[in-house]
Amino acid sequence: MIEAKQVTKSFNGHMVLNELSLAVEKGETLVIIGRSGCGKSVFLKHIIGIMKPDQGEIVVDEINTVKLSSKDINQFRMRFGMVFQGAALFDSLTVGENVGFALIEHTRLSAAAIRERVEESLELVGLKGIQRLRPSELSGGMKKRVAIARAICMRPEIILYDEPTTGLDPIMADAINDLIIHMHDKLKITSLAVTHDMTSAYKIGSRIAMMYQGKIIQIGKPGDIRNSKDPVVQQFITGSAKGPMTDISFKSLEQTEGER
Repeated sequence: MIEAKQVTKSFNGHMVLNELSLAVEKGETLVIIGRSGCGKSVFLKHIIGIMKPDQGEIVVDEINTVKLSSKDINQFRMRFGMVFQGAALFDSLTVGENVGFALIEHTRLSAAAIRERVEESLELVGLKGIQRLRPSELSGGMKKRVAIARAICMRPEIILYDEPTTGLDPIMADAINDLIIHMHDKLKITSLAVTHDMTSAYKIGSRIAMMYQGKIIQIGKPGDIRNSKDPVVQQFITGSAKGPMTDISFKSLEQTEGER
């Protein structure tokens, strides 16, 4: 469904994506893990066409997105639902207006049809009847669910999740994980999530891919990643401060304090 072919992207001489290659199968939920700032969200923006690579290709359902015109890329994005890290709801709009925003802006559906679709989407995420509320009246978990309702309102083929459980307590995070699984099973969609939350990755992922230094260094089923022999993967999934990804140690910290 999605194939990245040697995708490279640099910002001000700093390479973020380094000939990254990855294939997402139709109907699966693939989770990309990696440290904060390693390029996971940048990769999502390439898939949806917000960014274009310096080199390489992104192919979605046999369409090379890199070659699409500005007009065509806008139409292409209608096939996606995107759940942003901070929910990214419009504070000036009601929940109903937020959920139906893309339908209002990009379709010719009647107001009644949009209203019905919004109601269906909110009911799917367990938030029936809150259309008139404002984002400021919602808890963090409710905002995440409204963001998912907005993503599914267009009935997309693919949903992209950017750190879906960030900022939530463990109980609410688990509820969001359950919702992601429910959406996948109910709507039969392809899902791609990026996260550094291993509890979430193990629960929602059909497969997990580890990103390091701009590349995918290992990919496999959750059990394969949990039992990986790669020291970089093991350091990340165990959350150790010592390992190949970092040289942080109490000794080096003490030396820094001494220099001050």
